[in-house]
Amino acid sequence: MTTAETNSRVLADFLDYLRIEKGLAPLSISAYTTDILQFSEFLESRKRLLLTAHRSDVRDFLQQLFSHQVDGRSVGRKLSALRHLYRYLLLDKKIEHDPTLNIESPKQWKVLPKALARDEMEATLAAPLMRPSAGSLAHGDNSRALATRDRAMLEVFYAAALRVSEIVGAKLEDLKLEAGYMLVRGKGDKERVVPLGRSAQEALTEYLAESRPALAVGKRRGASATLIASTGNSPFLFIARGGRKLTRQRVWQMVRAASAASGRAASPHMLRHSCATHMVENGADLRTVQTILGHADISTTQVYTHLALDRLRTVYQKHHPRAKAR
Repeated sequence: MTTAETNSRVLADFLDYLRIEKGLAPLSISAYTTDILQFSEFLESRKRLLLTAHRSDVRDFLQQLFSHQVDGRSVGRKLSALRHLYRYLLLDKKIEHDPTLNIESPKQWKVLPKALARDEMEATLAAPLMRPSAGSLAHGDNSRALATRDRAMLEVFYAAALRVSEIVGAKLEDLKLEAGYMLVRGKGDKERVVPLGRSAQEALTEYLAESRPALAVGKRRGASATLIASTGNSPFLFIARGGRKLTRQRVWQMVRAASAASGRAASPHMLRHSCATHMVENGADLRTVQTILGHADISTTQVYTHLALDRLRTVYQKHHPRAKAR
């Protein structure tokens, strides 16, 4: 008997129980059927039976529903249906362990924030310098300067997991470029030190050398000494034409335009979550990620826990001598 056939038999027996012993109405039976069939199909994609489902299967199923924008009430109903199924199977002695046991209410779940895939992130980072108008720092034209600034901002977003308010408010004095880090003033004026990778450092070096001076005066004019002297007009690290302070709206527009190159419509917060997601996927511990993100409580960072567990499972399956079936 195939996996699908076995699951169908289990479901049919449960529906008979609901219909005959519990006396449920047809509409209720139909709702149970829909919810459990959906979970059954999820299990079949993993070559797993309803009778052999693990707690991790139930959690992953619910997480998938959330990632597909299924509302919390519907997810809660599906979890309730699964609890009734496994309570029946446990009482009928068809299973020994209930995989829905101790799974918290979906209201307590935190959905993993959306993040860009690594290739999408690379396309987003490269997008500003790919603009047709970003060819050179021509006389009276700030196109190249704006493109270099936007590239540097994207690199810092991704390297340091900054919030949009933090990048808009970042000051020149906060940047310690040679040391490879910057001071960030976050929520509640709390300060934290965040590292900058080599790509971000190189992008910032190029931006500070020519692009920022050009933007500080609005257009290129006079000798380079005049341009360099003008950088002191604004205390902010990233500036608009004429040395004006950037607005949050402008940064949002820039990120949205750059991410279009990857086929996505990203927000600054997605770049922040992309940094955290990719770090955890590469093995970073949650305490380190918490420090970089500036979360006051580790529980806020634990939304990324399942990524760490996925990596743990992958490494285990690859390296443990008893992890694979013989």
